[in-house]
Amino acid sequence: MCAVVYVLSTVTGYVLTSALLLKCPNLLHRRKRETFRSRHISHRGGAGENLENTMAAFKHAVDVGTDMLELDCHMTKDEQVVVSHDGNLQRACGVNANISDVPYAELPPYLCKLGVTFQRECFCEGGEDKRMPLLRDVFDAFPNTPVNIDIKVNNDTLIKKVSELVVKYDRQHLTVWGNASNQIVKKCYKENPQIPVLFSFPRVLQLLGLFYTGLLPFFPLKEQFLEIPMPSIITKLRDPDRLTRSYRIIAWLADTLLMRKALFDHLTARGIQVYIWVLNDDEDFQRAFNLGATGVMTDFPTRLKHFMDRNGISKPE
Repeated sequence: MCAVVYVLSTVTGYVLTSALLLKCPNLLHRRKRETFRSRHISHRGGAGENLENTMAAFKHAVDVGTDMLELDCHMTKDEQVVVSHDGNLQRACGVNANISDVPYAELPPYLCKLGVTFQRECFCEGGEDKRMPLLRDVFDAFPNTPVNIDIKVNNDTLIKKVSELVVKYDRQHLTVWGNASNQIVKKCYKENPQIPVLFSFPRVLQLLGLFYTGLLPFFPLKEQFLEIPMPSIITKLRDPDRLTRSYRIIAWLADTLLMRKALFDHLTARGIQVYIWVLNDDEDFQRAFNLGATGVMTDFPTRLKHFMDRNGISKPE
């Protein structure tokens, strides 16, 4: 009997302490310092309104009033850090070659029309700017705009060069970097721990495990940004007639586990910003902000700006 009472009192104490610290994490953890806060994030510069990852796209997004530019980096044969999502040039340029095998000066221009990955049956036609920019071009043009960098390949030289550029342009307080790969994120953090990092995919899974077991409030977290998809949008990206029952169930389960307001509120209370990607309609914008997301990543910067203005969603101070 004594053992039962002991177990019950221990479990009750654990549950109550976990619940308290989940709600009030600053009782145990010092809130992380936020050097910027982003509500409006332009995915690849706004791939639905301009050719992705071009200077024209970035300029348009900044002119619209975006809080952050999201972009991707690779390295050319002559070790230039170039802004591009794909490592191979086939989809974007129509040339079957890897960026790592081509000097920057010989990179082909983008095609005139590119598909928008996160909007079904949608294409974006570009203007005159079809050049793949260098990362330093972006830093030069937008010295005060936060930039979210996806390091697309596990390459020590690329990571080192990106870090050197961030330091050179004094942007450690305006940059976040990482990748879904835990190896890449670890290397980024080791190379320059002054640049905030994103949660990798394995760390997101660990985060969910800690959250659902009640252990999250007790664990320190080195990351400052959680950047996750809204799984329910998958059903909007596929032909409804081709969505199987099992596919719908998996999407629903992932969405139910991942889109948790209690989780987002806990993280933001610890100074960890939560970004949800890639959302392109008002329904998903509203849901993300209702769940407590810090910011929304979109292919349509103008659409998100209008939504925020109509709904009184304030810009970060």
